[in-house]
Amino acid sequence: MSDCPILVWMLALNREYTKEEYDACYKVIGECVQHIKIPYDPPNPDSFRQIMTHLLPLLMMRHRRIQRAKWRDCVTPNGKHWIEQAPDDMPPEKFLHSMIGYHLEYEASLCGMAMTQGIQRKVVNIGLGVKRVAVEPRGTSITAYATSMAHKLTPNEQQLIAPELGDEVVLRRLCILLALKGAYIQAIGQPSGFDWARLEFDIPRETARGDGHPLQGWEFRIFRANLGVARRDVLVEEHYQCVCAFFRGTPDSKFIWHESAKDLESWVQFINIDQMVKVIPKLTA
Repeated sequence: MSDCPILVWMLALNREYTKEEYDACYKVIGECVQHIKIPYDPPNPDSFRQIMTHLLPLLMMRHRRIQRAKWRDCVTPNGKHWIEQAPDDMPPEKFLHSMIGYHLEYEASLCGMAMTQGIQRKVVNIGLGVKRVAVEPRGTSITAYATSMAHKLTPNEQQLIAPELGDEVVLRRLCILLALKGAYIQAIGQPSGFDWARLEFDIPRETARGDGHPLQGWEFRIFRANLGVARRDVLVEEHYQCVCAFFRGTPDSKFIWHESAKDLESWVQFINIDQMVKVIPKLTA
């Protein structure tokens, strides 16, 4: 799989942030990420989530020791982003394969970026789905929550989350289905009004269909993220179901389940607020 290796960065918002931290991060967005406009709103946690998520590409490029002046953010007509590096001293063939496609996603305390490198038309077909394993709104029964999400599922998928399977199985499977669909919809660059029930994922058989036709050539990497988040004086455990979807153009679609932390070491990097805030001064260089 040397063609288009996938890397994922996951940033845990593992504690409350200060106004100073918000301001420092907001300033970097203004200086270095001109294509995104985030209204200035320090008390709003969602504003902070957006800022931190949009810092991830800067962090990744910094990690690769590529100065901010040496790359630009590009976007396809349907909103898929890729990074083009300055072709200085790069042979044309290498330049063609140096494009970095990426997708950003966040939910609750987890911000993520999935990226891959190769030729432009391939690398943009990447998406990340992140779903917190919890009911919304808090206090809802799992059965009621599953019912409220039923419009996003096909009849076959609804059978996979039948109430008699028990709350834990229902919630986990529902979150996997929603993360799979979210990742795929983002990877193909569909707008937010896309009808999720047009997609069907048969988890036991590891097959995927769109409008009744097999989805061929896709790679779905399914993994979990477990965070410890400080809420005032209490440490709360949060669990997320994550999926990275990427179109490889192979004859079949492939589901890869990453069950252990060791499985993730080679391609998923976890960081937290402290680590991000520490590198802020370097991101503008």
